[in-house]
Amino acid sequence: MKNLKLKAARAGKDMSQAELAEKVGVSRQTINSIESGDYNPSINLCIEICKVLGTTLDALFWPVEE
Repeated sequence: MKNLKLKAARAGKDMSQAELAEKVGVSRQTINSIESGDYNPSINLCIEICKVLGTTLDALFWPVEE
């Protein structure tokens, strides 16, 4: 499942995948894989991404209940 919430939060900060990757210590390809749903990041990486983007784990990584 694509992570469009992560992509939107990153874009909202006017940040490229490469910029986010550098700030959290991973490759741009890792951020791309998370956004495209091909990779499930560790909880530590999720926390770092949330810190950089100024949001919460719930907002970026938990699915919305229907």
